Amino acid sequence: MELMVAKDYQEMSLLAAEVIAKQVKKKPDSVLGLATGSTPLGMYGKLLDMVNNENVSFKNVTTFNLDEYVGLALQHAQSYHTYMMEHFFSKIDIDLSNTHIPYCESKFINEIEVCNKACAEYDDLIEHLGGIDLQILGIGSNGHIGFNEPATSLETGTHIVSLTEETRIANARFFSSFDEVPTHAITMGVGTILKSKEILLLANGSNKAEVIANMFSGRVDTFLPASLLQVHPNVTVIIDKEAASKLENKYQTNGHI
Repeated sequence: MELMVAKDYQEMSLLAAEVIAKQVKKKPDSVLGLATGSTPLGMYGKLLDMVNNENVSFKNVTTFNLDEYVGLALQHAQSYHTYMMEHFFSKIDIDLSNTHIPYCESKFINEIEVCNKACAEYDDLIEHLGGIDLQILGIGSNGHIGFNEPATSLETGTHIVSLTEETRIANARFFSSFDEVPTHAITMGVGTILKSKEILLLANGSNKAEVIANMFSGRVDTFLPASLLQVHPNVTVIIDKEAASKLENKYQTNGHI
């Protein structure tokens, strides 16, 4: 894995945007895997600047998002469909028919087969289009990527997952109350993620320092899903100084690990 330590969140966001812009310029019909949450917001902002000022075009790009809550309507203020439209898709020249976000409108408990069908179709479409060229990831404080939570075993394909209390608490700031936070999500599996040709993981803030240090420990453990990225041949990790604060000194500068 290649590690890049930025001085702050803004530089991290710029470096990430530059990686995506380079990919799109190199291959205008790239297939991108996108992430949501607070971490990539700055990256999307920097990409918008590049679209407006540097002739970066998403006209022929296809996108697949990592995950979505189960049980939220598409138009819900906290759905990832709404997030992507508000922060990125509505502001660039992408063909919306080429944007894909996993979705299951049925309640998980009552109609699991409907959700399972949606998961299989999502993976089939990714494979049909030749796979993901560049996958963007964040990382949870418990080491989850997408919504692949720590467990004794991990699903390989896109699937429905029960969200841990820790993850729900972390996401509660986006809802009026903890009770409103969904209990389940639909997410790309670790196998789907690892099939990507290139992976870019972003993290910022001191609250991510411990999990970043654990991810680089050299140990692969399903209780730390992000650690499985160590088996992928082309992973770049861009973090700010705060997120790097618990790494050993030899990892404090940019370089390969």
